[in-house]
Amino acid sequence: MRLVLGKIDVLGPSIRRFTLSPVSGVLPVAGAGAHVVLEIPGPGRVWKNAYSIVSTPSSASYEIIVRRVEHSRGGSAWLHDHARVGDVLEVQAPQNLFPPSRTSRRHLLLSAGIGITPFLSYLHVPGLSFEWHHCGKAEDAAAFAALLPETVTLHTGRNTLNLAALLAAQKLDTHLSLCGPESFMDFALAAAEHAGWPGQKIHKESFGGATGGAPFIVHLRRSGQSIHVGAEESLLDAMEAAGLVPPCLCRGGACGECKLPVLEGVVEHHDHYLSSSERAANDAIMTCVSRARTTEITLDF
Repeated sequence: MRLVLGKIDVLGPSIRRFTLSPVSGVLPVAGAGAHVVLEIPGPGRVWKNAYSIVSTPSSASYEIIVRRVEHSRGGSAWLHDHARVGDVLEVQAPQNLFPPSRTSRRHLLLSAGIGITPFLSYLHVPGLSFEWHHCGKAEDAAAFAALLPETVTLHTGRNTLNLAALLAAQKLDTHLSLCGPESFMDFALAAAEHAGWPGQKIHKESFGGATGGAPFIVHLRRSGQSIHVGAEESLLDAMEAAGLVPPCLCRGGACGECKLPVLEGVVEHHDHYLSSSERAANDAIMTCVSRARTTEITLDF
């Protein structure tokens, strides 16, 4: 889709809301939890970044909220520093990998940082019964408070969030949904596991995204290609830059769509999809966020 930036709102020192409207026609309906992937221009390449849609499903435009990442690899930096009203962007149609569980009567929502965004769309679901706790930096508190109803509890840091007590107090029909940076996800998932929460009652989406690391070479057995993956690009980015179309959806290591078999080499896992035993097996990699520990890795692709 070709969408035009119709409005840019400054919500905080590093947080902006962007309104995207169709150049022509009508937008596909996007339910609670859906995201779009923006194709963002950069020096010598195009970045593809996923952002949650925070507007109502009936809206004629999509709204996304983007935080300016301190060490941005291209996406948030361009949107904050270069995007202007009237710019036209290529945007992939919305996908929904994080809808609220329809079989649960109650929902415990835990978010941190810009992981607040997918849950903002949950506010538009009629009759959804939820308890929501959000952890954020003190400088973002005013911006987040303006977006949330008073029933949401804001925490400036994790030390005021007694997660063990919160999990223990939930009823058996409660579904736990998590979203935030990798460190927060690890913290919350460890607490839930320790409290005995079954995996089928936990729903998660990562907003950590890909991180850089040591460069490496990926050999693709079936395609016969060898590709250099730079220190500041993901394996998925490098494969796409080489003209390939590997599977992907969330681009955040949570959905499992980009999972590829590993034939040789050692994986440096950063996803939130594989179990600890699956990681130890070293026979699969999530190309959107994970990398190689070895200087070379061979995949079945």
